[in-house]
Amino acid sequence: MGQTLLVDVVGLFPGSVAKALRGSILGRAQERGLIAVRDVQLRDYAVDRHQTLDDEPYGGGAGMLLKPEPILRALRDLRRPDSLVILLSADGARFHQGIARGLARERHLILLCGHYEGFDARIRHFVDCTLSLGDFVLTGGEPAAWAIVDAVARLVPGVLKDRSLSEESFDGDLLEAPQYTRPPLFQGIGVPEILRSGDHGAVKSYRRRASEERTRRLRGAGARAR
Repeated sequence: MGQTLLVDVVGLFPGSVAKALRGSILGRAQERGLIAVRDVQLRDYAVDRHQTLDDEPYGGGAGMLLKPEPILRALRDLRRPDSLVILLSADGARFHQGIARGLARERHLILLCGHYEGFDARIRHFVDCTLSLGDFVLTGGEPAAWAIVDAVARLVPGVLKDRSLSEESFDGDLLEAPQYTRPPLFQGIGVPEILRSGDHGAVKSYRRRASEERTRRLRGAGARAR
């Protein structure tokens, strides 16, 4: 068995991410020691009696910002030589399957979850990268952390069978070809005959063409998924 991928999720709602990932495949992966997910309460790193984490932004404006001091204390406590620190923010690089593959090869991930109006910008000098799920706003970084950990953990060697990962969406930057199961006819809609032919070579070629066509149709300029 290889080394365990340790993921520390630093935020304001302890238990939200680790608890969500305890079921099914990722739960079993944690039981087998392939991955370990820890929720870290950021308030534990506040030093005043009110456990203050936020303050008003200089220059005015709506909302509050997360102060840099508690975050830096958390990083100094958690960080080790093989750690990769990821800030979760709407202006980060768009997360995708290629990034997930790279993160699955790491040994320790620290995910910093934003809240309120985000982070004091100076904390960016102490992180390794900034990621975003897309151009939309969440109430906090925990849902984004959950999605990223889920996408990364399933790629850790041993979590899934290799075949399960070989023909899925974004393999080779393509969407997966449409899949079908029984019955062969449903509401007047049939399964393509080639998929029932038993000709594995023809099926592979068909799926490749279908994957390319589907990617063009659903990921082309102005396309809308359906």
